Formats: sequence, structure tokens, C-alpha cells
Amino acid sequence: MYRTHTCGELRIANVGQTVTLSGWVQRIRKMGGMSFIDLRDRYGITQLVIDESASKEINNQAEKLGREYVIQIEGEVLERQSKNNKIDTGDIEVRISKLNLLNASLTPPFTIEDVSDGGEDLRATYRYLDLRRNPLKNALILRHKMAQETRKYLSDNGFLEIETPYLISSTPEGARDFVVPSRMNPGQFYALPQSPQTLKQLLMLAGYDKYFQIVRCFRDEDLRADRQPEFTQIDCEMSFVEREDILQIFEGMAKHLFKSVLGREFNEQFPRMSYADAMKYYGSDKPDIRFDMRIQEITDLVKGHNFVVFDSAEYIGGICVKGAASYTRKQLDELTEWVKRPQIGAKGLVYARVSEEGIKSSVDKFYTQETLAKVAEAFGAEAGDLILILSGDKKKTVVMLGTLRIEMGNRMGLRDNSVYAPLWVYDFPLLEWDDETQRFYAMHHPFTSPKPEDMDKFFSNAKEDLEQVSANAYDFVINGTEVGGGSIRIYNADVQARMFEVLGMTKEEAERQFSFIINAFKYGAPPHGGLAFGFDRFCALFGGQETIRDFIAFPKNNSGRDVMLDAPGPIAEEQMKELAIKSTL
Repeated sequence: MYRTHTCGELRIANVGQTVTLSGWVQRIRKMGGMSFIDLRDRYGITQLVIDESASKEINNQAEKLGREYVIQIEGEVLERQSKNNKIDTGDIEVRISKLNLLNASLTPPFTIEDVSDGGEDLRATYRYLDLRRNPLKNALILRHKMAQETRKYLSDNGFLEIETPYLISSTPEGARDFVVPSRMNPGQFYALPQSPQTLKQLLMLAGYDKYFQIVRCFRDEDLRADRQPEFTQIDCEMSFVEREDILQIFEGMAKHLFKSVLGREFNEQFPRMSYADAMKYYGSDKPDIRFDMRIQEITDLVKGHNFVVFDSAEYIGGICVKGAASYTRKQLDELTEWVKRPQIGAKGLVYARVSEEGIKSSVDKFYTQETLAKVAEAFGAEAGDLILILSGDKKKTVVMLGTLRIEMGNRMGLRDNSVYAPLWVYDFPLLEWDDETQRFYAMHHPFTSPKPEDMDKFFSNAKEDLEQVSANAYDFVINGTEVGGGSIRIYNADVQARMFEVLGMTKEEAERQFSFIINAFKYGAPPHGGLAFGFDRFCALFGGQETIRDFIAFPKNNSGRDVMLDAPGPIAEEQMKELAIKSTL
């Protein structure tokens, strides 16, 4: 056998035993007449020793070893004289009596250490080497544990894991599809699923009232740190449920994961917040509630004082940054330039420092101390605090303040990745109006049900009524990141037809794209709903990271490329003929 134990297994209790180990050479150190080799596998590191009693053959073999060589050794477990409390095997070492080279290695292009000297692109090219490092290894172990605990919780609660197809038909709405040409049906294409949305609804119609799947999904969209063209969802659906049933069962799942994976207990119900309050107080539909710094509107307090910027603004609001009155003029000027960046879009920034002596503002000449004191009171500001104010169009300014709030949270060290603040956000608008195309789009997807109390408005032809319709939808947020989202679904054929109509689809278009589900609704569809968690994001949050790439074995880069496999790439002319496709490039 190649090994009797792993490189992370041996302890003091094993002293005196003869063992066989296999793994990679992490490093070699020579001290006088002795040599020490750190042997690594995914379980840990064991120190090997070659002392004066070693044969000439073993010494000669050891001389030829290099980093990342794969070796097998046999030897006796000894108690270490100089113990290493940084590794689990630090109380022992193994004196080599036999050494077998299994495979040599080229010198790696970067160090296989916790902190590597390789850049991101280089490590992506040699991803299989990068995966040997502890940070990535631990990330994938965490991912595995979360998947196992998810399956355990859902199975224990009566859910069935059912697979759905990867080759489906393309549908409108949402992101772009990845399409796959069909050889057997020339000129026709499959699409890779952006989610199994309609398929899981059909499972509800089929009577499988509790479904889940840890499923790969595909979206052809621009990438960022928490997006990949292929990603994984914990996809779930239930029948005969209302919103509260969904929130209870999946809050339970989140609590189970926190406890079983991180050892964190949440005994209280997770906070809940309406979409309207999230936007009003946090400028975001996914608020980070680890810190306060809520947005406060002060339009009525500061308008009408001959400061034209405020007097001409629809909305004036701000945030109070506790303990930041010590910000220098240079820091405030830099912050002003920061909010003027195109990504933020503000025209300027007004500030007010609160001290025991009074309030010093960048617009002092327009406002008395009495008025500024009322502003400070509105924010609950105390001596030592800094108030930052923006103005303009209400919708845009609130979003800008939300972005500024997150930036100040970062600058003040308030966004600790070891702290978790889960939150449910609900009552989103059902529809979004687009001025450019002059039509409504579904805020979530076209199978989300309006709230029952808004059904009359949903069937109205008045634009202002449709804009007020709330979706029976909910998002799960942790630390300012949307981890999951879902809704109670439409299960009535007339309501579904109305949704397609509101979205600007003709009856013929709706029939062509969605006849399978429209027809299915006619055969006794139960009330149903569900949600999907972004599994990669969930894992990254549990791992204390903002990027999901380390929690995916073989991710793509920001251009959607796999630089290790050099994909995507061209295909042979013969393949293109076989698939009845042509390249226009």
C-alpha cells in the first residue's frame, strides 16, 4: 500500500510505530549531518528526518529531491525534541528507513505556501498547483461541508433532491443565455439553464411538494468578484405554502448551517425589513446591518436658506459617521472627489463636524448654529461625529448615500467579516418601468406572484397602478450581500397570461415561449413558492471572503475565460459544418 497514515494523522500515541506515508515535498532543510523534509498531503504536514543512522542509498535519494516531488517513505515515529505547535503533527517526526521516488516535479512557477509569491493570472494558469495551497484547500473543504449539511437539513425536512435537465429551450427576460447548437436538429439550439425555475414549478404540478437541488446554472453576463458564468444554486420549491412558511423553513436551514459549519448560534428570529425601508434608510435593497449609520432625510430642515444647491434639490439627505469629526480638510476633499467619480455620480459633498464648541460646516455662511443644531439632532449626532450630506434627484441620491455609507463603513472598520448580520427583505416592486423601451420588466422573473391585496392594480391598465404592485417576493441578505431570493409563484393560468401581457408579450409570443407551463397550469396547479441561494456566495461569506473564486475549484477570470484550459476557443471547421453553424469573425 502507498500509505498507512495520512500526513495530518500521526500523534504522540503513534510513537514507536513503523508507518508508510506518501505525499509532496513541501521543503527540505539541512542541519549539519541531518536532513529534514516536510511532507504534505491534503490532511496536513509531517516532518521527516534523515539522521546519521540513514543508509548511503537514502542520503543519495534525498539529495535528488526537490519541491513538489512525490515520494513514499517508510519509517519509525519519534517524539520531536523541538516541537511545533503550529501544526497538528508538531509533536512527532518520522525517521526515514525507506524512501521511494514516485514522481519528480518541475520547479513550480510560484511557491506552494499559504501566502504565495504568484500573481492571480499565474496562479489561475496553474490552478491545479494553486489548489494545493491551504487557503484554497480549506475553501473547498468548507464548500463540501456546507453542501453536506444543506442536504442533511433539507432531507430531514422532507425534501427530495431531484435533478433537472441542462439542455433546455431559450427563454426571454433575465440575463443572456448560453446556447448550444443541436447536431440532430440543424439550425436549432438548446439553452443552458439560468435556473431551473419553470422545471421546479412543473415538479410542484407533478405532486413533488418539497424539492431541492444543488444545481449548476449558467448566465452569459459581465463578471465581477461575486459572479461567474457558471455558478451553483441551492434551488428549492414547496407546495401549499405562503411566504411565512418559506421564511421559516429556510431561516431554519441558514441557522443550521451557521451552527454546524461555523459553530454560530442564532436563537432569535432574523430581522425583517421592507424594500421601501431598505431603500429609505440604507440606499440599497441588500443592506449591511452590521453597523448603523442610517440615511436621514433633512430636506425640510435645510431648504429655503438661500443655498441654491439645496434649494433646487428634490431630496437632501445624509449619514452620521460616529467618531469621524477628526477627519482633516485633506481627507474631506479626497472624500468629495470620491463621491464625484462616475461610479457614484454626486456633484459635491456637504459636511458638518460636531464638537463641544458647536458645529462647523462647509456651508456655514448659509446656516445659523441653531439650524445646524437641528440638523445634528435629526441625525442623533454628538460631539466627535461627522455628518455627510448629498442632494439631488431622490432616487439617485438615496442610492449614492447608500454607496457612501458602505465606503465609510469600510473606512471606519465597521464591516468585520467575522460578524454575521442576516436579514430578510420583502415587498419588492413586482415590475420595473424602463423609459428607453417604454415597457415594464419583471423585477424578479415573470413567474413571481403579485401580493394578493394588489391583484386589482395588477389587472389595471394604468401605469401608475402597475408601478405600485408589490411582489410576493423575498431576499435573504447577509452583510450587504444578497445570498438568496425567491417568491410565491403564479399558479393560475389567467394571472400568468396577464403577467406576460404586462411584460409586453403577445399571446402568440407567450404561447411559443411558455406553452408548456401555461398548459400545465390547467391541470390542477397547487399554490407554491420557493427560493434559491447562491451557494458560491454563501460559501465565500462563511469563509470570510468577498470573492467567490477561491470557493470554486476551476473558476473563470473577469473575461469569462478559463486560462488553464484556454477556453473558450475555436472549433474545427468540420465540427461547425456538422452543427450547421458559421462564424462571422
